Amino acid sequence: MTFLDWLMSSYPNPSIHGQWGLLHILTLVACIIIIVAFTFLFRSKSEKTRKIVLWCLVAILILFEVTRRVINFTKTTDFSFQNVLHILLPRPWCAISVFLIIFAMCVNKKFMYNFVSITGLLCALAFFAYPGVGFNNQYILFENLYSIMTHSLILICTILMITLKFTKFEFKTMYKELVVLACVLTYVLFEIYVLGIESDPMYFMPGNDIMEILGVSYPSFIVLYILVFALYFSSFYLISDRKRKKKRSEDNFEQILSIIKENM
Repeated sequence: MTFLDWLMSSYPNPSIHGQWGLLHILTLVACIIIIVAFTFLFRSKSEKTRKIVLWCLVAILILFEVTRRVINFTKTTDFSFQNVLHILLPRPWCAISVFLIIFAMCVNKKFMYNFVSITGLLCALAFFAYPGVGFNNQYILFENLYSIMTHSLILICTILMITLKFTKFEFKTMYKELVVLACVLTYVLFEIYVLGIESDPMYFMPGNDIMEILGVSYPSFIVLYILVFALYFSSFYLISDRKRKKKRSEDNFEQILSIIKENM
């Protein structure tokens, strides 16, 4: 295998069942170690330092995204408008999350950090639960490496946005994240019905793999899909709200104790 074969992912690469194999497990363990280490090392640092940490990780994401698109343009002979968009635009939900992570870092707004932490983490968890790409070939060619690295970085970045205190989940500002969600859904529908560059980016169309695994009808699946996603989405706000109320209670209790001690 030459370097060009590896880079272009043109070397014969038989399929294997690599899910939950050694490489899959080691990759997940490495992600957890990085998340814990970076949180421990940088959580108490200045916002500027914490942001530099995230930017370093996002820079790797950008490098992979640009490299993959350059390679795909080099490999293709079809420069039709639709195929150019197929190469350039983020199509599946994971790829959309990568672009949103980069966008969130650029705009530096809490509602964007909130949104990408929620949705990007969901994509990363779904990938590592049962990866359909990356680990499913005998050799780790560039295309495999791209899938593994981007999903790993999505997992690391989205959790670090939370642990390094870039997010703040509040019900009173939740509408901002819902507006972003509506924009993403609009883009996804545009991909499917107008551009025709992806058939089911968010896995809610009829006949998708999840629906077949569950063995339910489409009406039942879409209701279940909405309920589970709504519960998952709102759980971030519920947990944060509970933590704030607990902290306020503890602070009030400490104040009462302080007053009692002063008057004794």
